[in-house]
Parts: sequence; structure tokens; C-alpha cells
Amino acid sequence: MIQALHFTGFMKFGSLLVALSAFLSCGAVADTVPYVDHPYGQEISHHFTLEDGLPPGGIKTIEFNSKGDPIVRTDLGGARYTDGEWESFDSVDPSATWPFERPLGLRLNHLSMSETGAMLAAGRDGLYERRKGGKWIKLEVKDGLGRRWGGDDVRAAIYDSQGRLWFGVLAGLACREADGQWRFYEGADGLPYNEFTCAAAGNDGSIWLGTSKGVIRFNAGRWHYRQGKRWLLDDEVHSIAIDGSGTAWIGTKGGVSKIEFRAMTLGQKAEIYEEEIDRLIKRTPYGYLAPVRLKAPGDRSDSIKGDNDNDGLWTSMYGAGQCFAFAATGKIEARDRARQVFEALRFLQRVTQGGEPSPPNGYVARSIRSTDLPDPNIGRVERDRVKRATDDRLWKVYEPRWPKSEDGRWYWKSDTSSDELDGHYFFYGLYYDLVAGSDAEKEEVRAVVRALTNHLIENDFNLTDHDGKPTRWGFFGPRSMNHDENWQVERGLNSLSLLSYLTVAEHVTGDAVYSETLRELRDVHAYDANAMVPKIQRGIGSGNQSDDEMAFMGFYDLLRYSKDQHFRGRLLKAFYPYWTLEQPELNPFFNFVYAACGRGKEVGDPWGVHSVEPWTGWLDESIGSLRAFSLDRANWAHSNSHRLDLIRLPRQQSIDPFSLSTRDRGVRVNGKALPVDERHFNHWNTDAFQLDYGGDGSVLACGTVFLLPYYMGLYHGFIESP
Repeated sequence: MIQALHFTGFMKFGSLLVALSAFLSCGAVADTVPYVDHPYGQEISHHFTLEDGLPPGGIKTIEFNSKGDPIVRTDLGGARYTDGEWESFDSVDPSATWPFERPLGLRLNHLSMSETGAMLAAGRDGLYERRKGGKWIKLEVKDGLGRRWGGDDVRAAIYDSQGRLWFGVLAGLACREADGQWRFYEGADGLPYNEFTCAAAGNDGSIWLGTSKGVIRFNAGRWHYRQGKRWLLDDEVHSIAIDGSGTAWIGTKGGVSKIEFRAMTLGQKAEIYEEEIDRLIKRTPYGYLAPVRLKAPGDRSDSIKGDNDNDGLWTSMYGAGQCFAFAATGKIEARDRARQVFEALRFLQRVTQGGEPSPPNGYVARSIRSTDLPDPNIGRVERDRVKRATDDRLWKVYEPRWPKSEDGRWYWKSDTSSDELDGHYFFYGLYYDLVAGSDAEKEEVRAVVRALTNHLIENDFNLTDHDGKPTRWGFFGPRSMNHDENWQVERGLNSLSLLSYLTVAEHVTGDAVYSETLRELRDVHAYDANAMVPKIQRGIGSGNQSDDEMAFMGFYDLLRYSKDQHFRGRLLKAFYPYWTLEQPELNPFFNFVYAACGRGKEVGDPWGVHSVEPWTGWLDESIGSLRAFSLDRANWAHSNSHRLDLIRLPRQQSIDPFSLSTRDRGVRVNGKALPVDERHFNHWNTDAFQLDYGGDGSVLACGTVFLLPYYMGLYHGFIESP
């Protein structure tokens, strides 16, 4: 048995029974294809406060009774957790059941005992060890760099299940291996933080470290940092205990947080997200998707739904996932969801026509909202004028931004942008290929795609609004892309997008006009050359991640549907270096899009033939991200800028190269972005290198960030059901 005591005013911590099951291991998967979707340990947090029956005062100690029930103590009382409820009891003098002889005169922080009876005492006076039957001996460890560890102010110490000794000081974490050799961990070795307060161990070799700002778990060479209200009631951790099922019970001044590992497959996780989307997120009879507000932080019993600037994009990406899901699983629910998305996107095209004013045929709205709601045009012009004067000199000021539909039931939002179109076309190609079964269904897709694509061609390749002018982000024509400095930065991406639109249109409709138009743009206006550099990169983390999301959808469409093998080869040469800059983001959608296009492929140039195979680790990292996604998609704040394991990105790799913003951005010492369970974002278009994230748990994001790559992985054979 591993025993540990943490002392705050010499209160008893108690004995810890640790027995994590093998299936709960979250180690890396083998980087082979496919990954077989066996159960893993999905981390889930629960919180207990005074309202749940805990005694007042911050939790000082946690232990287990003979039945394995958690017992907590504060300075003002105690409670035990039995049959799912906390029962209070009067606190007792902890010295009455003191199990260890402590070193005399020491100011203790922490005591622990190994299964063999060896004991550790950590405190302000240093680190002391007593082997079974022996005397207390002070340990002072040299690290070979002229530094002594453990001489004083040892914050926590523990024996793990393999008999290794661990202790934490402000300098870092030290470990005495089974062979007696010492190993030291600092920020450069991946240690996230160093202000230790307590420790506990699991029988799988893992250790848990409480700190003044969160909890660290270290297992099989991997660090996991849990901070913020997604995981803990309060960041100042006083005690940790681990029960027989491997669940961590964490005592803080705010109460007890419980982190359990529930056996779950990725497929089962997808079902949980799907249920939540159907119940809380889909809006209007058409089922548009966007983040929703919760009536209380973290309370997912109900939601408050509203329109979003990019309803069409987020709904499209969700629908693309459903197309992959139906093709991979044959489930009727996926087909029905994909069909609902098609109707929603088609309505965004239909709702714009017949009213006053109306844009040219084929135009698609951003979003809709019921005319029973307040008029969204009120005050809009004034806000637009301010935006143009202070933020964007090309911003459009016109009325109405929200016209009414012909039947008067809907406001529809105009000034639609290019990212909306990228989502629409990404979905339409997949829906046509993978879901639309009958000729009638396929003809419906052809009609929608023809109308939208013809709109672009007939309006000088611009998305043209009801005022007869292009939308702010709807310019795609040669005069803008090649001869207007206002569009210099967007030239590559918008050229890539337009080529992908025409390629999807030709694939869906079979109309030669689209391939002929594409050849003209390529041969006369050099759109193929433009598309070779979709974004002006300044290194890892540079530019706008929304652009990256758009580019990956465009590359996928072009490489999936283009019949021009030479052009496909050129595109792959452009896609490969683009992906190499994105792979540190640990984004499974980006990885799966690229792997679907680049696996097993080679490209040639004057210097030879080169592999464009995705780098080793792409699948491991993708599965790691899918596993790591929290089931709680509420926008809880995360703080990381205080961490030791970070390298700051320089200014030239900021989102805006002309900005003087000092916002903290960085990567971990392994060169990768923070894992998805240590930050929060609504969509994959978020800056992956931001360190701190605001939020109070009152906004619920959609599970599409998981569902789209998961179903895509199933479809392309990167993930396989057992």
C-alpha cells in the first residue's frame, strides 16, 4: 500500500489506495494506420461544495476509510462520501491516529510511506528518508550541474508504485530511479509548474502533483496539466487522494474536485456530442449550428440560442462530418442529419430571393433569424460607420444589413464572406458523393451549386449583395486578385478558393463551362500560380487560423475532384509545406485532410522525386487530440502564461504582422501547441498558440471540432471500429 500525508497545521492526510486499471492508460497510440478504436480513459471532472454537504473551510486532507469511501477534513469539520452523498461528522484530533513516527523538530509539509515500509518526510528543513527499521537520514542530491536538491524547503514527496522516490522543490521535480540514479525535471523537460503543495501516486507508475495553481499528472513520460474551473473548483490544491478505481479526489479551498477516467471509445464520445447538439445547439427548424448561451455557467440542462455571423460555415462543417459518418457507418441518423444540413444551406440561398431588396440569384445569406425577434438593423449603421473609421477602411456601410424574406417570416443576414462559401462547397461535394442517393436528390444539389457558381461567374467572380456591390470579403475576380493592392494578402487563398468552387461545380454538375472557366483563370490570369502560396507565412503560428481552415477545405476539394493530374501534383507540392507549418497545432482535422491527400504520394522537381508523406506522429497526435477533448464544451477560462514549459513566439509570428500586441503566444518545449484539454476554443479557426483563454462557462461550444475529424478519420480508414 502506498501511503501519503500532507500537512497543514499537522493534520492527517491518510492512506491512499491506488489501483488504476490498464484500460485507463492515456499513453500514445502506435503511429500506424488504422488506429483501432478501443476504450480509453476519458477524463471527466465533478465538483462538490458546501451545497453538496461538505464542511465549511477549505479542504485540508483527503483519505479513505476501510470501505474505500473518501473522507475529507477541514479546520471546522469533516465529511465522508457514501452512496453518492456527503455525510458530515465532527472533526477529531488527527494526532490520535497518527500512523508514523515523524522526525523530531522538523517543520513538515508532507509525509509518505512506500509499500515496503520506507518513509519520507518533506518540509522546510529538507527531505528525510527512513528505510524500514532504520533511522531518519537527510537526503541532499547533486544534479551534476553544481546544484543541490532537497536541502531545504521541500514542498512534496512521494514513493510511486514502482518504488521510485519523487520530491518537488521550486527548482523542479527530482526522481530516484529503481537503479538509484537521480533524474531531474524542469520546465525545459516539460514540467508545467513548480509551486508544489502535495503529491499522490497511482499503481500504474503515475504521480499526481498538487500546486498553488492546478494539478499535474505525470505518466509514461507525458505531462498533463489541469487548471481552471473545467477541472478544479479552485486552483490552489491542498490535498490529493486516488481511490481504487483510479479516480483522483482533489481538495481545494473551494471544495472537492473529482477527476475520473471513464472507459469510452471515440465512437461513444461522438454519440455524446451528437445528443448534446440535437438537444441544445441546433437552432430553427433548419438546424443551424453555432455556440449557445447557458442559463447558468456549466448548466447544460437548457440553452439560449441565437444567430451567428458564420452559421452557414459552422453548419456546413458539421454537415460534412455527417456525410463522412453516413459513408463510414451507414447509420440512418447520419444521413438524416446530413439531409437537414443540405436543406438549411439551400434555404440560405432561397431566403434571399423575392423580397425587397434582393441580391442576384444564387446569393447565399450568412444566417437567418425570426422576424418575431427584435430588428437587428436598429443601430447597425452607426456601428458600421465606427468600424470603418476605426478598424477596417474597406468595411461596407449600407442598409439593410438584415433584409426581410419575401414571406416576411425571416430576417436574413447579408455581406456574406468567403469562408461561408468554402464551407458550402466543402459540404456540397461530399453530400453529392456520399449521401444523395437518388437522381432527384443529386439534381437538387446540382441546382444549388449551379445557382451559386453562376452567380460568381456572372458578377465578375464576386459575391454580389443586394446593393449591387461585392460583399466585404466576397472578391474573387482577376482585377482584384492580381491588380489591387487591397487584395494582395488574400490573393493566394481567394484564388485557391475560387478554383475549388469551380472544381466542385464541374464534379457535381458535369457542366463543361466550369472547367473551361477554371482553365481561363489558370492560363490567362495565373490563378494556379497564385494558389501555390495560399497564405503569406512567417513561420509556425503566423497568420489567421481561419484562413488555414479555409485553405485546407479548398485543398481537399481540389485534390479530391480535379481531373488535371499535373495540376494536382503542383497543388500537392504547395500543400505539403503548408501542412508542415500547421502540424504543431495538433489539429486532427488538418492532419486528416492532409493525410487523405498526401499519404503514399511523391512529387517531382528539377532536383528529383520527393515523398510528401505526412511526418511520423501525425496519427498519434490526432488521436491524442480526439481523446483529450473534454466532454464539457463550456467556455471555462484557462491560464497557461505562468507555465515553465513554454517558448514564446516572437512578434513576427503574431496573427497580425503589423500589430504591436503583446498578447502571450507560445509553444511547449516540444515545439507543439498546448493540448486541447488545456485550453478552450469554439472552432478550429482559433489561434492555437494563445496561452490564456477567458470565459466563465456560460457559453457552450459545438462538438463539431471533434465530430468532423473523427468521422473523416473513419471514412478514410485512419480510424477503425474494433
